[in-house]
Amino acid sequence: MKRIYLLITLVVTTFYYGSAQRNEMVPAATRFIGTLSKEQQAKAVYPFDTDERFNFQFVPKDNRKGISFNEMETAQKDAAMALLKSCLGKEAFEKTSAIMQLEIVLKAIEQRAESDHYRDPGKYFITVFGIPGPKTTWGWRVEGHHVSFNFSAQNNRLVAATPTFLGSNPAIVPEGPEKGKQILKDETNMGFALLHSFSKEQVEKILIDTKAPGDILTFDKRTAMIEKPAGILWTEMNSLQQQQFLGLIKLYIHRFSKLFADDMLKEIQSAGFEKLRFAWAGAQQPGIGNPHYYRIHGPTIIIEYDNIQNNANHVHSVVRDLLHDFGGDQLLEHYKSGH
Repeated sequence: MKRIYLLITLVVTTFYYGSAQRNEMVPAATRFIGTLSKEQQAKAVYPFDTDERFNFQFVPKDNRKGISFNEMETAQKDAAMALLKSCLGKEAFEKTSAIMQLEIVLKAIEQRAESDHYRDPGKYFITVFGIPGPKTTWGWRVEGHHVSFNFSAQNNRLVAATPTFLGSNPAIVPEGPEKGKQILKDETNMGFALLHSFSKEQVEKILIDTKAPGDILTFDKRTAMIEKPAGILWTEMNSLQQQQFLGLIKLYIHRFSKLFADDMLKEIQSAGFEKLRFAWAGAQQPGIGNPHYYRIHGPTIIIEYDNIQNNANHVHSVVRDLLHDFGGDQLLEHYKSGH
C-alpha cells in the first residue's frame, strides 16, 4: 500500500488548483498517509461511503475511530498538522492547536492524577475517508474534545468543511501559568458587541429566551435543523449593524481556507442576506456567571455559540452548512456511481 501512496504523491505534487495556486490538501493528505505503517493505515483509512464518516462528536472519548496523536511519531504528527493547516485559516489553525493544548490546563484545574488520561492533548484523532487524489472523491476528519472538522473533497476541490466545532473549557483560564487566556475571545466579544448595538425595540426581536439553552441546539445530529427561524432579520438592522453582523459571520466562515471561505460566503449571499437572522438567549452582559447563547440562521447555514456550562466559563461554537454538511447527499451519490 505504501508503494501506491508514493506513486500518488508523485502525481499530485505537480497538480495545481485554479490559476497557478497550489491546492495543498491532496499532497498533504498523501504525505500524511505515506508516513503511516501498514497497521496504522488500516486504522486511519476508511471507504468514503462508510457510516463512520457521519459520526460527529466533540466530547472527550477514548474509542474514536482513526489514529490518535498519541500513536504517532514526531514526523507523523507534523504531517497531520500540515494537513490541518492546508484546510484552515491561520487564526483557526492557531485556535485549534491551542484548544488541543488546553487539555493540559484542564487536567491541572481538575486536579487529575498524572496517570489519568481523561484530559489528554494526544487524544485527537485523524481519519481519512477514501483515497486522496486530484480526481477522486474523498474526505477526512480531525476530532477530539472540543475540536471537530469534517472535510469533503472532489476533483482536488474542497466542497465541504462542516460540521465544524470549536470549544474551550475553560473559556477564560482562571489560574496558573496560562491565567487569563481566552482562546475564543473574538467569538464572545463580537457577539456581545453586535447585541449591544441594537435598540431596546430591536433586542425584543432578538431575545428568544431569558434563559440560555443547555447546549447548542443542533448538538451532534447528522442533520442540522432548527425548525422555527427566530430573531431579528437582516432587513431589520441598520447598515452599521449589518456590517457588524457580516463581520461575525465572516469570523466563523474564515475558519476555513480562503478559497473555500469565499465560496461559502458567496453561497450565503446568493441565498439572500435578507433571510439571515440573529437570535440571543440568556444573559445580555459578558462575564463568568452569565450564561448566554446566540445563533445565526439562514437558508444555507446555522452558526451557534453558547457559554453556559461551568458557571458560564465553557464555550461551544459550531458551524453547520445546511446544503453541504459531510459533503452533502449529491457528493455521496457521485462517489457511489463512480464505484
